[in-house]
Amino acid sequence: MLHERAQAKVNLYLHVGGRRADGYHALQSLVCFTDAGDELQFESASDLRLELEGPFGAVLGYTPDNLVLRAARALVQAAGRPLGARIRLIKVLPVASGIGGGSADAAAALRGLSRLWQLKLEPAQLEHIALELGSDVPVCLLSQPAEMSGRGEQVDKVEGLPQLPMLLVNPRVAVSTASVFRHLGRRADDPAPKAPAWPGLLTAGELVEWLKDTRNDMEDAARSIAPVIGKVLVQLERSGALITRMCGSGATCYGLFADAASCAGAAQAIASVQPGWWVYPTRIAGRF
Repeated sequence: MLHERAQAKVNLYLHVGGRRADGYHALQSLVCFTDAGDELQFESASDLRLELEGPFGAVLGYTPDNLVLRAARALVQAAGRPLGARIRLIKVLPVASGIGGGSADAAAALRGLSRLWQLKLEPAQLEHIALELGSDVPVCLLSQPAEMSGRGEQVDKVEGLPQLPMLLVNPRVAVSTASVFRHLGRRADDPAPKAPAWPGLLTAGELVEWLKDTRNDMEDAARSIAPVIGKVLVQLERSGALITRMCGSGATCYGLFADAASCAGAAQAIASVQPGWWVYPTRIAGRF
């Protein structure tokens, strides 16, 4: 049995520009990954089968167009021969929560099934398949800190991000990315601040100060759909986070902390006053 982690994707900032000729919005984002994530297990089988487990497995539910199955079918088509696998998805991340759960699962499926089936696809071919599955799948295929631009097809690896403690909080409210895009106002192409020389960016303070000049352009639209996002951000701000922001299209929000003890204390405090929320202390991490 082969295993792959599908790590949570966090947009440390997310700038959304105007609509491109292909209908997609131009994006700019600094993306990191955490040690929170789903797990996928793969075994050889005569056909393609997907089993869902974990705390959010039932919430996700089985559908034939699940991104994991779509990723598997795309690989079968690329291989040009019948292939089968039993795939078990242990769903730990909340569904439709802005931390790339479905995209990370699809990317993990591409990595895991390529190993299981011993496929020798060129990196560019695998990246093309990833982009066809969704704009976030290419960066999740890398699962390392990166600057993402275009509609998501341009992924440039970033070195030197400090492995800061991070608290993820979701009020267990699903927010549709498509709905958030529909609620966005008219966008102009507003470039993000010029990135510093990442290999020299080693301290928490430097990262936090730079992030203060960035934003998440999806936040206002997401809060109009799920006002509780504002409450989550207030809780994180009160908990002593160095900076707080909504993740992706919401409703998960993150806070960065100076040390693990502060992060753990904030998690305990928020969970005690909001016992129904998903509260997960983690850290910025590279790919496992």
